[in-house]
Amino acid sequence: MLDMPEQAALHAPSLIPQGTLLAFDFGTKRIGIAKGSTLLRSAHPLATINDEKTDVRFAKIAALIEEWQPSALVVGLPSNDDGTPHELTALCRRFANRLKGRFSLPVLLVDERYTSLAASERLNEQGVHGRKQKALIDQYAAQQILQAYFDEPAAGMTV
Repeated sequence: MLDMPEQAALHAPSLIPQGTLLAFDFGTKRIGIAKGSTLLRSAHPLATINDEKTDVRFAKIAALIEEWQPSALVVGLPSNDDGTPHELTALCRRFANRLKGRFSLPVLLVDERYTSLAASERLNEQGVHGRKQKALIDQYAAQQILQAYFDEPAAGMTV
C-alpha cells in the first residue's frame, strides 16, 4: 500500500515522457537493462551489467544513456508478495535517486514483483533453460518492468 506522498507522486498517463525509455532491474550482482518506445509501447531486452563496482556500473549506464538518449528512466522497485518492503527496496530507491542525480532525467519506480518469474517463463518459451538463463534473465526482467509501465503508466511513481 502506498503512503500519501507516493500516491501524490503517481504519474498520470498524459505526463508520460515521450520517446525512448530505459528500464533497470537492479541487483547487487547484476543490473538488467531494457529499452522501449512510448510511441510503440513495447519493451525489448538490451543489456546486463555484470559488475558490482558502482563506478563501473554507472560508466556503463552513462554509455547506454549517451547511445539511446532516453527521455526517462524506469527502475523496478522490489517488494515482498504482500507489498511490504523487500531487503533490496532501500538499495533500489538509492540507485534510482543516483540515476536521477547523475543524469538529470526523470526516474520512475515501477513494482517489479514477479518480473523475474515472467522473464524466466519467456526465456523458457524461447528455448533458453536452466543455467543458460543467467546471462539474460536480468535484462528480460527489465523488459517486463518496462512493459508493465507501458501497460499501466499510472502505476509509475516519480523519484
